[in-house]
Amino acid sequence: MVSQALEVLAAFGLPMDQTARRLERMALAFLAVADVRSAKDWPKAKDVTQGRSLKTRDIINYENDHLAQKISSGSYDDIRRRDLLYLVEAGVVVQTSPASARNDPQRGYALSEAHAPLVRGYGGGGWRDTVDEFMLDKVPLAEALKQPREVALTDVTLPNGKTLGFGPGEHNALIKAVIESFLPRYGNEAQVLYVGDASDKLLHVDEETLKSINFFEIGHGELPDVIALAPSKNWLYLIEAVHNAGPIDAVRRMKLAKLTEKCTAEIIYVTAFADREKLRRWLPDIAWETEVWTAAEPDHLLHFDGDKFLGPYIEK
Repeated sequence: MVSQALEVLAAFGLPMDQTARRLERMALAFLAVADVRSAKDWPKAKDVTQGRSLKTRDIINYENDHLAQKISSGSYDDIRRRDLLYLVEAGVVVQTSPASARNDPQRGYALSEAHAPLVRGYGGGGWRDTVDEFMLDKVPLAEALKQPREVALTDVTLPNGKTLGFGPGEHNALIKAVIESFLPRYGNEAQVLYVGDASDKLLHVDEETLKSINFFEIGHGELPDVIALAPSKNWLYLIEAVHNAGPIDAVRRMKLAKLTEKCTAEIIYVTAFADREKLRRWLPDIAWETEVWTAAEPDHLLHFDGDKFLGPYIEK
């Protein structure tokens, strides 16, 4: 069913350059919203005009009950932020209560009236021609997303040699410095597991490795800018690149410690600044038992107390 759903979504112009798991999750959300459990259900797909509207928790329940998934009941925010994101942006799925707050768990989602006939016709003769005709006057989301990122991109090279295209801006420049200057010096051959820039919070995600160390849900709002794992030491670097937002202060450190309490890797908290001037502004807020690094002086670290220099701390 997932492969059939992805064929439909690709025809509607949704981005297919995602990880296999991300594509699967998008397809599953689409199937749940349309109430399609098997190939024979395509002609009976339900849309917004039929009164079908699923909340994010309903989608989780549907996927677990009918699509052989085991998604945590607490992952409803991940459904909204990630699984439904492209579906809604492309107009394939519509919000049934658009005036509600963006993070309102009661907000409903349904298959759009415009796309529903095409979904119901999947598998029939001439289906692809009908979809192509429908898409003629529309800019596919996959193309729309590429257009702004073709301008003024900054290449960032991960330790494994993979190259990412970052958007412009001081914050992204600092993230680039963290990956290309901080980690080679202090990362103990760390592999980058997550990177988000200003325009794409999921620019790079190694979901398999994050899951293997029992890291918390990647869609969580407390996520730092860069996450990197040094397998040789079992150290996990949580790195915040500070431009306008604040550093890892005592409250943020406490929240991250709570969220990572089941993580099997030991945690190192790092706040990165462009230079001392930026650091000076936030100095009073920086938490003890964290590290501070500036891109302007990459060969030096500031160590805020603790029983080790650049190492994880034992939570009392």
